[in-house]
Amino acid sequence: MVVMHRISTSDFRFAGPLLAALFATAAASTQAQTVREWRYVPSPNGDGCTIGLTEVPIRAPEPGEIQIRMRASSFNGRDRYRLAGSCEDRSQVPLSDGAGEVTAVGAGVTRFEVGDRVVSTFFAEAWIDGNQPPDANPFRRGGPGPGVLTEVFVGDADGFVMVPEHLTYEEASTLTTAGLTAYTALFKYADMQPNDFVLLQGTGGVSSFGLLFAAAAGGRPIITSSSDEKLARAEQLGAVGTVNYRRNPEWQVQVLELTGGVGVMHVLEIGGRDTLPRALQVLDYGAHVALIGGLTGFGGEVPFFALFDKNASVTGFQVGSRADFEAMNRFLVGHQIHPVVDRVFEFEDAVEAFDFFENGDFMGKVVVRH
Repeated sequence: MVVMHRISTSDFRFAGPLLAALFATAAASTQAQTVREWRYVPSPNGDGCTIGLTEVPIRAPEPGEIQIRMRASSFNGRDRYRLAGSCEDRSQVPLSDGAGEVTAVGAGVTRFEVGDRVVSTFFAEAWIDGNQPPDANPFRRGGPGPGVLTEVFVGDADGFVMVPEHLTYEEASTLTTAGLTAYTALFKYADMQPNDFVLLQGTGGVSSFGLLFAAAAGGRPIITSSSDEKLARAEQLGAVGTVNYRRNPEWQVQVLELTGGVGVMHVLEIGGRDTLPRALQVLDYGAHVALIGGLTGFGGEVPFFALFDKNASVTGFQVGSRADFEAMNRFLVGHQIHPVVDRVFEFEDAVEAFDFFENGDFMGKVVVRH
């Protein structure tokens, strides 16, 4: 049964050692133990979805699987689209990005052991390396595949990677989608070099990671936002130029000026239909445009001559493989990069966290602590 009211944190306060013992016992015992998880449910007014809290039995891992005590999860743009959906599948657990501690391992698992800190991959076990397999989309976590906004997750061990040692669970939970999307855009589908100008749109998750990665690799990030406060923070994080697009509707003019008229070599195109035409006006020769999001709407056309004239290329892609994730983690460790986490909500406050993510003012990532 789905419970639609909020539950007090004091009712479910566990000590760390006691919780580990509980899960170890649950995995070996036939006596049912339950944990809480959030699921999409129809909104009471019939308009889209909301989420409801429910209890489910703890499942012991089968061969090849691991059981994880989830510690944190984070939001991405795709979660907004899920809330706007029809909510026909009431069993769907939200969110694709989460980190936690391995509490049990199934037979044959050699990649992890109890106590390891792990973080989910976006395509689970369906995309390990190479190009995206044609049948990988159904495995996407948080829809249509199982999400991670739960106290305990059991899944294929191949669908996780180790958490970089210098990161907290809250920080690690931001890596799966936004972090890997920015990384593959700059270093897999393009070859970002020191001193390359990089155009970043807004200060959300992907753009914030793009800023950190580009600055760490010696690039010259230029970032746009409607907030001077966020632009000031971006400068502290390594931006060499900023543009307030609210005060400068023709923001592409100022971006081009910031490059000395040369143009940018890389664009992380978050905006979509309304921003892409402006971004194409500031390309350097040989530039790369990574098509990532549609904050201003999807659709529109990519003008052939705008690319042909600059010998530029465009790549549309989804996140990356597990091998890409592991490469990104090595980069994170090598540069000791910490993700930008704006706000952390408690597990019981997931409804409030969703609302803040949809309507609040933040920079970087919004996280739920489990």
